[in-house]
Amino acid sequence: MANPKEVELLGLWVSPFVRRVEWALKLKGIAYDYIEEDILNKSPLLLRLNPVHQKVPVLVHGGRVVSESLLILEYIDETWKQSPLLPRDPYDRAMARFWASVAEGKVLENAWIALNSEGEEKERAVQLATEALGHIEGVIKGKAFFGGEGIGYLDLAIGWVSHWLPVWDEVGSMKIFDPAKFPTTVAWAGRFVEHPVIKEKLPPRDKMVVYFRDKRSRIMASKSHV
Repeated sequence: MANPKEVELLGLWVSPFVRRVEWALKLKGIAYDYIEEDILNKSPLLLRLNPVHQKVPVLVHGGRVVSESLLILEYIDETWKQSPLLPRDPYDRAMARFWASVAEGKVLENAWIALNSEGEEKERAVQLATEALGHIEGVIKGKAFFGGEGIGYLDLAIGWVSHWLPVWDEVGSMKIFDPAKFPTTVAWAGRFVEHPVIKEKLPPRDKMVVYFRDKRSRIMASKSHV
């Protein structure tokens, strides 16, 4: 187990990207120090450690800095070999990365656009996110988790769907995560959030609703002034 002073994580309580890193560290049994960031008032530490993107999460391990959550997951998995996250087979590893990319670029990106838009733009984004989620539904069929019998890299990468997407649906008055359309993914989500490690690190739903309502209001207001 790493000394907590050797591993630090800069994050934001409501960020799904930060939580996936915390889940990985917890699943691996890695001790770490957590530093909460104010994204509206970024600290000198964050700007120094991640000058390119100036975003969280940022992992610091023995003075070395890693940013971008999916890259951090791979770094964690390659650095600490216990409880592997990625499959051993090269093809299976490639497929896990592929579907993580699909979930990020097709589902998450379009769900976020749908949350913070109206009219045709919203309808189109909901359609694209729903279509992509349909592909994810096919991947999880017949499995307890994307990683097989236990939580793996792809579960962590797609884990935001289980807790964040229902909140975005509520706040955005939309229905992307539809149990009638995606029963297998919804069933997986139920198992995922009940895992002790995941459950311990889920942000409170009521606070998330307030946060994303406020965030959406500010984004929509900025659009109206353009």
